[in-house]
Order: sequence, then structure tokens, then C-alpha cells
Amino acid sequence: MSTTAGRPPDQPLVIIDRRELRRECLAQNISAARPARDVLTYGSAEEWERQRKGGPSPCAVLLNVAERQLEDPDMEEEIRNLVTELAPAPVILLTDTDELTQVLKALEYGAKGYIPSSVSIDVCLEAILLSMAGGIFVPASSIFAMRHLFEPGGMATRPYAGILTDRQVEVAEALRRGKANKMIAHELNLRESTVKVHIRNIMKRINASNRTEVAYKINDLFPDRLATDAPNDAALQKGTGSRNHH
Repeated sequence: MSTTAGRPPDQPLVIIDRRELRRECLAQNISAARPARDVLTYGSAEEWERQRKGGPSPCAVLLNVAERQLEDPDMEEEIRNLVTELAPAPVILLTDTDELTQVLKALEYGAKGYIPSSVSIDVCLEAILLSMAGGIFVPASSIFAMRHLFEPGGMATRPYAGILTDRQVEVAEALRRGKANKMIAHELNLRESTVKVHIRNIMKRINASNRTEVAYKINDLFPDRLATDAPNDAALQKGTGSRNHH
């Protein structure tokens, strides 16, 4: 039987995910693509610890942290413990966000891969294989989101730089205009649940307690942005008024 990334095929890939349907669907997709590799699923690291005694060591562990923030002490402890216990086998995170700050936290904790849930199953598989082969996978979108920091005048031309990612900027702008989550999801080609995750992260970044406060703080933090937008908003209002008169 063939090996993958130099590891014997009797070493399983372990998926840890609190949601059973999600982890089972992912396991079936991976098994279909890599039938020589056993895939085991568990609801938590604790459940895996209880059931793994005497079994083979995993080739890798895919931990789905979903929308949880890596700054959470419990989350940090869980990741660090897995990394320490499994070394040299890699721990790979599957998440709902591609924020660069979260990517850097994951690498700081020792994770060898950071896979946003927006990628295809093929990309997910390649990321796992890369990590198993000794590489580190991070989403290109996270790096591209910060590329303006290295451009001439980047901070001046991008007032959101260092506070929000490009995608969060788009969501924040939509919130400022009073758009509902469903409309934001439609316009930005996102799932509504992903929009909610972005809004929660925006609220944390700018210390807002609700979406209304997000709109007010965006106005206060970035007045230059509003000045740029003003002609478009005024033209829109004028156009709406003229239609109402007809």
C-alpha cells in the first residue's frame, strides 16, 4: 500500500469538530479523495484522548475552531497542548475567517496549517498534505489583505490599515449604510453566517457593543472615507428624490 508524505498508511488523519454533521461530511470527502488513508472523527480533543489509547498515532490532526477567536485562553491551551503532544505530526486549523491576526496567532501556537472554510475540498486536502510533508499552509488572502502596508503611502491611502481586513472593511461600510445581514451576504457573495462572524470580529476590533455603534464608530474613525463617499451618497439621494416626484 502506498504512503502519503513519507508516512505509513495505517496512521489515521484525525478530525476534531464539535458539529457532527460538519465533521462527518468533511471526513467522507477526504476519504473519497484519499481512500488509502483512514479518517477518524471526534467531537472534542478530550473525546479523542479517551478513545485513542493503544491506537496508532495520527499522521495529522485537523482541528475545526470555526468562529472561535484564538485569543481565547481555552482555545490557545487546546491548540498548544495538541501541538506538544502530537509533535512531529502537524496540527492544522480549519476556521471561518482568514484574518491575518488569527493566522499569526495560529503559527505562534505551533499550528502547521491555517485553512479558511471558504476554500474548496481540493485546496483543503493539498494544505493537509503540505503540512504533513513539513510545510506550512496559510491562505494567500490573508497576506494580500495586508499588502498595502508595504506600498508607498499605504497607511495614508488606506485609513483602515492595521485595524480591519479588506473584507471587514466591505462589511463595515455596508453596516454604515444600514444594510441587513442578508443583503450584505448577497452583495459580497458570502454566507449570512460568515457575515455574522465578520460583524462580531469588527465589533471586537473597534470595541463596539452592537451594529449601530459600529456604524457610529466607523463614521468617527474614518471621516476622510466619508468625505470620499459623500458625492456618491448625495447623487443617490438626489436620484431617489427625482424618481419620487414623477
